Amino acid sequence: MLSVRLQREPTVELFDSFVDHWKSITNYYIDTTDDSRPVRQTDIPWHLRQMLDILVYEEKQQAVEDTGACMEYLLQHKLLETLCTLGKAQYPPGMSQQVLLFFSKLLSQVQKPLLQLVNVYRPVQKLICLCALPGSQTEKEEAQFLLVVCSRVKQDPHTLRYVLQLPDQPVSSTLSSDQSESSMQASSRGTDPPLPCGPIQSESCLLRALLGLTKSQSTSVCLKAHESLLLLCGLQAGFSGELLSTHTQLGELLAVRLQDLYSLLPMEDAAELQSWPHTPWSSQFSHLSTDPSSQSVGHMINFFCWLDFLDHLMRQAPQVLSVKLAVCVHQLWLVELLQPQLLDTCEQVVLGSTSVLCATVRLVQSSSLLDQLVHFLLRSDAAQPLLRRCDHISDQISMVSLCLVEELLQKPHRDVLDVLVLSFLHTQSYLSPPASAQEERQTESGEDSEDPEDDPFFSDSLTFSDSPHPPPPPPPGPQTADDVINSFLCLVPVQVRSSQLLQEGGYETYVHDAHTLVTECQALSLSWDWPLTPPPLSLSSGKDSASFFEGHLLKVLFDRLGRLLEQPYELNLQLTAVLSRLSAFSHPLLHEYLLNPYIHLSQSSRSLFSVLIRVMGELMQRIQQVSNLSERLLNTRRALLGLPHDPGLDHLTLLKGVIVLEEFCKELAAIAFVKLPQDQD
Repeated sequence: MLSVRLQREPTVELFDSFVDHWKSITNYYIDTTDDSRPVRQTDIPWHLRQMLDILVYEEKQQAVEDTGACMEYLLQHKLLETLCTLGKAQYPPGMSQQVLLFFSKLLSQVQKPLLQLVNVYRPVQKLICLCALPGSQTEKEEAQFLLVVCSRVKQDPHTLRYVLQLPDQPVSSTLSSDQSESSMQASSRGTDPPLPCGPIQSESCLLRALLGLTKSQSTSVCLKAHESLLLLCGLQAGFSGELLSTHTQLGELLAVRLQDLYSLLPMEDAAELQSWPHTPWSSQFSHLSTDPSSQSVGHMINFFCWLDFLDHLMRQAPQVLSVKLAVCVHQLWLVELLQPQLLDTCEQVVLGSTSVLCATVRLVQSSSLLDQLVHFLLRSDAAQPLLRRCDHISDQISMVSLCLVEELLQKPHRDVLDVLVLSFLHTQSYLSPPASAQEERQTESGEDSEDPEDDPFFSDSLTFSDSPHPPPPPPPGPQTADDVINSFLCLVPVQVRSSQLLQEGGYETYVHDAHTLVTECQALSLSWDWPLTPPPLSLSSGKDSASFFEGHLLKVLFDRLGRLLEQPYELNLQLTAVLSRLSAFSHPLLHEYLLNPYIHLSQSSRSLFSVLIRVMGELMQRIQQVSNLSERLLNTRRALLGLPHDPGLDHLTLLKGVIVLEEFCKELAAIAFVKLPQDQD
């Protein structure tokens, strides 16, 4: 074997052998007359393998700081430059493949750092620019070569600027006259001119090549291209992230790819888009298919895999690069492409784009990308339309919009609750002023105290004084957890309760799920420094009650809740899921506004409990039209549980609404049970 023979050859003979192999290659071009003969039918591949073996063996015989004679010969005589030229010319045919193999093995097998050497990185740059060209027949070798280059950069991060052909000085887009003059002077001396200030074509070659190979139909090529990008973006050296974020178009290139893949999504499959599961970026390589029947699924796989890849990349990248990539995704995808669709007048376009956005919010884990998503959803031109669509004429659009809100509430981002809810509650203008101050102002103005029956939210509906089972009045003194729980449970009149008809439990059946929900919400808000108690109610509280606005989100949720008895069952489930999650958060103002039945509301203000009271009043009117109410409710429950039942369509929406209302009150009672301190007995 060659390695055994090399051990017996002295250094001088090794050098002579190395030179002889190189001369054999160059002599081929002098002697051959057959330009069409493939390189594999020549001795060139064998000579290149021998040269590589000699270089590797020579290095092992040298001290770490020494450079062997063969390596010196390769560098001084610019063998890599010559090979790169031969590969570009494809002479003999297939030569580029041999050159790529030689470069890959040289960079991976020689241990000494080479990429900072001008006679290495310049031909490397030229070879990079030959990768991923249209019609390439050497994708496999190109992907391996680029992966080796990125791996060497990971070992020696300072070589990143050589691979990208960036200068040591701050980057400028053009050469100054002094730089041009120094370049010409250096060239005349036969030395290397200084690198130009600013990214030039070789920089875009590396990124273009890697992005191009990520589209390959070869799974191994595609995988190596992704891995190469991860290696580049994962460099943690202080300057690496700055170089890639400031002096390259990496962020733009990655975001444009997301644009392209998004444009191929089948928007008519809105339900599948919204519920798309987490798809690790590497899983796409097991789904490559040319089957036309799976084309739409393939487009969804490609988009969500690329989204996961970007998310993964941003989690690994230095902060400065992660933020830059996220900003590019925000501008190029969210603002330029998605926002016009969200504001479109076509319901199908709105439904499809909102479904993708809903899945995106659920799947994203990168803090940088989440920041941009939250900014887009809460502070862009699309923010208010998205919230208003929770109460859209289309039930499908309302559903997906409510799902989007629920996904947002599950993300670890403080701005979500601050912007959507807490910023409207912090003044506590929903509370009536303390009695002494209220009486004083009424005396001064000559007004009588307000009659609760005059509340506009209770007009046109029965009050519980008309019901044989009114809820208990507020107990005197401080209210306990049991008082709050019973207030929600007693909201539902006995004659419309149906869970006991199937021997289903009371609110206790929701306690386990409520504990899980409250724990999740507490974990999210743990670092947000929320106060433990609401601020004390001052004498000036309530002066601005006439202008109290619960916020666009709570307004649309309360409006929807007020129509619960006439809405589709699935929509009601999604609505109550959002309200339950909001109630589970531990902020004292949220708890007070949503879970305290005993607060004194200011005029024209409403709370979750007051809206439920109004719905119950409407319920008492509507059930008068339903005969055999208990039997009909039992039959509807059996149908919802998938049990045998008698078919019947009359009042089905109302009956389902009654059941949702009963279960929702039990769920709120369970949340209160978990959140509030219990009596010892």
